Amino acid sequence: MSRLLRIHDLYVGKVVLGTVILVWAVLLGLDMTNAMSGEIKDIGKGSYTFGHAVAYVAYTVPRRAYTLFPTAAVIGALMGLGQLAASSELTALRALGLSRRRLSLSVAVALGLLTAGMVVSMEWVGAWGQDQADNLKAAAKYGDVARGRYASLWAREGDIFLNAQTGEETKVDGRDDVVLRDVRMYQLDEQGRLASIAHAATATHGKDSWLLKDVVRTTFGERSLSQDKVPEETWASKLDPAALAASLGRPRYMSAKDLSRSITYRRRNGLDARDYEEVYWGRWFYPVNVLALCLAAIPFAFGSLRSGGMGKRLFTGIMFALAFWLLQLLFGRMGTALHLDYRLAYTATPVLMLVISWWLFRKRSS
Repeated sequence: MSRLLRIHDLYVGKVVLGTVILVWAVLLGLDMTNAMSGEIKDIGKGSYTFGHAVAYVAYTVPRRAYTLFPTAAVIGALMGLGQLAASSELTALRALGLSRRRLSLSVAVALGLLTAGMVVSMEWVGAWGQDQADNLKAAAKYGDVARGRYASLWAREGDIFLNAQTGEETKVDGRDDVVLRDVRMYQLDEQGRLASIAHAATATHGKDSWLLKDVVRTTFGERSLSQDKVPEETWASKLDPAALAASLGRPRYMSAKDLSRSITYRRRNGLDARDYEEVYWGRWFYPVNVLALCLAAIPFAFGSLRSGGMGKRLFTGIMFALAFWLLQLLFGRMGTALHLDYRLAYTATPVLMLVISWWLFRKRSS
């Protein structure tokens, strides 16, 4: 019996993975084609060429694959199980003593492997690829990727508000750092009044501080002001290049590590971090969502899909995926509007779908 279960797991997993990958490839191909048509419109701007457009889309493939995988998983799983049901192979497996829950576990294990790969891919490859794509496009269109990325930057650190007109990324001892230029630092007192303004030609990030050069500081008193000039000074601050990059980037394209840094930075300075929290917790619940979505749809493979063709399975999978993401969007927006913990919002949808799946299992078993 143990050998039979191993053969069954491999067979069901092979069929499901095959259909999932096929659907995934089709969806990814359509998305890349649509993205390429959008990039073609930018050809000719600056030095942006067709080769740059192809490279841009290629860099974003891991991120696009991550986004499309949940939809591909549920459609592919339904099509694979529907294929087995139509050929009566599911019925034969059940006649050998395999329950629906056991068959569902085989599907979950197969999809779990792909899901784990997607989580790792987005964290290490997807976010990096999107960053490279944005830098490539900015460099080709504007000629200076650093100025395109760090132009008119604003940041807050405690009672100091920092503004830099331009900036650039540098590499020091293998570490990415940032040099900000034409920097102004506005410091407020406890009553919220302007206490001083400091202008620095450059601000270079070190290990634990910033080095300001050619500093001119104007300090405001009750009825007077004073001005000091120093060649350089050190600003002890926890503000790091990752936080600066995160403040300019799009949260949904960042890695979980960068999102966590951005949330910490914003909370430390009393800034709204909910946009970053929403994406951050969405990353943690990604594997839960994928498995819950597929498990909730599996009962349709036992019965109604047996007599249906490919079109019926495809339609059912699309409707399930659409309903799931609409519910996820609804609960997420409710969490934002009501200031709820996003962990509760992201838990609600998979729990609801699993309850539906459990009810369908009981109904079809009775």
